[in-house]
Amino acid sequence: MWFNNAVQDTLNAAKSGSQDTGWIMHHILDSKELDLTPFGVIHLPEIHLFGLDLSITKHVVFMWIAALILIVTFIKVSNSYKKSLVPKGITNFVEVFIIFVRDEIAKPTIGHGYEKFLPYLLTVFFFILTCNFLGLVPYAATSTSNIAVTATLATISFFVIQIGGIMKNGFFGYFKGLVPHGIPFWLVPIMFVVELLGLFTKPFALAIRLFANMTAGHIVILALLGLIFILKTYFVVPVSISFALFIYLLEILVALIQAYIFTMLSSLFIGMAYHQEH
Repeated sequence: MWFNNAVQDTLNAAKSGSQDTGWIMHHILDSKELDLTPFGVIHLPEIHLFGLDLSITKHVVFMWIAALILIVTFIKVSNSYKKSLVPKGITNFVEVFIIFVRDEIAKPTIGHGYEKFLPYLLTVFFFILTCNFLGLVPYAATSTSNIAVTATLATISFFVIQIGGIMKNGFFGYFKGLVPHGIPFWLVPIMFVVELLGLFTKPFALAIRLFANMTAGHIVILALLGLIFILKTYFVVPVSISFALFIYLLEILVALIQAYIFTMLSSLFIGMAYHQEH
């Protein structure tokens, strides 16, 4: 991840007498290079097309790695079921998560017709989970700590929610159903605008929640490690290392929880749109 590079940067800051903490954001933000210090730096290709910067960044690289891991894993799982209906090894491990998403997320929140949305929910759950765990690996990066990534995932969920609602209730029926029944006529235009704005606040909440939680833990760990060199005293070493290790272990739990929360909320919003109150 960023531990080796963070320590080196704080050492450099300590030698120069600087109290600048900008190095923290350097390890959190996206970049066009992979810093593998002390082995070197890999500069990623820059691509500019029609005035747009389509350059490959480290977060893109680790999203590709996450996708590759999932493709290989699920091909292996699929092939294992062709040989035997009794899951073993990694197949059994993956099946636990699949059943969890199906029985604890999709069924309770969507209800009848959940099968149509289960493939999407499984995809987003495993993708976020893999990206989150990759961020805990040395020299890797957490793609889900990039607001562009979480906003894209939230936008996809937004379209799935709207398409699901329109499929079940029809185009006009779905948007008509946004207005609660039984309210005074003069409140209908106001409530329609409020509910319409509510459609966009849901994906916004999904994006910000995932981005903020995955970024916060990394910043805390880096700040704790930086205290050792900024304060320039050995007395803070046991405290900083202990708390940094605790937060790192907590990050493992957060990686699981955030994948669950994003999937659960997406499923809940789909269920609300798919089964509108009449």
